[in-house]
Amino acid sequence: MTPILQTNLPYNPLTEQKLPGIQPATMDTWLHQDEAFAAQMRLRQSLLEQRREEVLALDPMAKPAAQELLDLVLHHVYPDAGDTVLRPDGITIPVDRSDPLQTLGQLVQEDFCILQKQGDEHVLTGAVLCFPASWRLSEKFMRPLIGIHETVQSYDDGIARRVQRLFDGVQPGRPLWRFNALWYQDATLFQPRSAKNPREIRDRGVAKYLRTERQTILRLPQTQAVVFSIHTYVLPAEAMAEKENPA
Repeated sequence: MTPILQTNLPYNPLTEQKLPGIQPATMDTWLHQDEAFAAQMRLRQSLLEQRREEVLALDPMAKPAAQELLDLVLHHVYPDAGDTVLRPDGITIPVDRSDPLQTLGQLVQEDFCILQKQGDEHVLTGAVLCFPASWRLSEKFMRPLIGIHETVQSYDDGIARRVQRLFDGVQPGRPLWRFNALWYQDATLFQPRSAKNPREIRDRGVAKYLRTERQTILRLPQTQAVVFSIHTYVLPAEAMAEKENPA
């Protein structure tokens, strides 16, 4: 399969930042669309049709939040939508509010995770996750933030408290965003991996690809759920070297 790659990034993923590296965004910049839209959307549709149980999970209590999220995405990205949406690649998608995450997964490039407050923590109660970067939705579903990140070495108690404060404090209409930078040998977007079998961390000098995620968090005004979105970019490693060292 031909790799699905971008050629440009809207930020420099190699900029050093202190964790969790949060910056303010606006609703106009909440979601992104790039030159890989058509190819990524074809893959997303295929995964949702053929591997739905691996890429989509929704607890019944989170369905109102998923429906609210669908309405919000339609409002900001497809304001003229009715019962169907005409995507920029010419594909028509039916709007099914009874299956909101299935619909969302076919409208934009972002993956979405819905987290709802239970006790003192936010729990992952719903997600459409077509492009996991070496984690498995089934292992994280219905787990709190600290459990979701238990395999991340840098996610210590201090970071956990700061992230929880961010989830408690994020407001409707005022998204926050961050990015990461991951070095991979394989450009495949759908890379689920069990926490019991973690991937080998690649050094920048030997990896073939840079995989970077633009991540946002946003509170939904009605259900008060927090939405975590992930826009995945993959570029050849040499492209990043050229950007840093132009001729």
